Amino acid sequence: MRILVLGATGYLGSHIAQHFRASGHQVSGLSRTGEGDRTLADHGITPLRGDLSHLDAVIDMMRHHDATIYAVQLLLQQEHDAVKRLLNAADGRGHHFIFTSGTGLLSQRTDGLWSEDSFAEDDPFEPSKYIGLRLETETMVRRAGSAGSARAMVIRPPMIWGHGGCGHLRMFYADAGRTGEVGYLGEGLNLYSNIHVDDLAEVYRLALERGSAGALYHAVAGELNNRTLAEAVARDLGIEARSVDFAEGVRRWGKFETLIGMATCSRSRSPRTRRELGWTPRHVDVLSDIGHPAYRALAGR
Repeated sequence: MRILVLGATGYLGSHIAQHFRASGHQVSGLSRTGEGDRTLADHGITPLRGDLSHLDAVIDMMRHHDATIYAVQLLLQQEHDAVKRLLNAADGRGHHFIFTSGTGLLSQRTDGLWSEDSFAEDDPFEPSKYIGLRLETETMVRRAGSAGSARAMVIRPPMIWGHGGCGHLRMFYADAGRTGEVGYLGEGLNLYSNIHVDDLAEVYRLALERGSAGALYHAVAGELNNRTLAEAVARDLGIEARSVDFAEGVRRWGKFETLIGMATCSRSRSPRTRRELGWTPRHVDVLSDIGHPAYRALAGR
């Protein structure tokens, strides 16, 4: 199958592209720079120069592929508008389209407390007010799939880790580099469920091969609270971890990162993915990512 990966030079997109390539597919990736071109080519992926600010060119690329994987990070309104145009371009062509969402949509502000709420793929929930527009984008993609205008579906990952690329762990290590300690908010019992990036890439392949048009798939391997993660980072660096309040959190991480990353709890499950796609994660211990050189470099180690 000829697959176009949008976001192929990013953390998730690069691993998706490499997984499809290793599985025998012909893979192209969108790239904005010469360095990106070289990185993609080194992994056997055909670089295509462009970005989503020039959608006509991207739509033309889609016409030469059987499937498009959307793994790009844009502002929510830009994301919604771009996905709408891409879906319209795929209408009636039998094109495969997978949109990457995220379980931040399920997040609940707890200021460091644990929540007993955990959501499977089609459980009802109250969307986070900070990123609620993404639910409209998800719904648009799923309706296009159900209507048969494109073989469209949504994958909604939790916190992604592996190979030193976890954004949450990067925050902890960068915090250590700035302050000489690792902070967590309140009790630190809140968490995002998590998945290794290689296991997540496999979900994209299985969804393309076996998934149902209009479906939503989660991908969860486990969960570990913020305090445990912060303390593990502190042990790795030989420093202390401590609780901070919301005001100090904003000073350390910024208001958005404090609200979305450190103050929320987002617990999810993936029964539909396991049942329909036959998927089982192989990497289940996020603590095995602690100590990666890419993280330590953020702390100046």
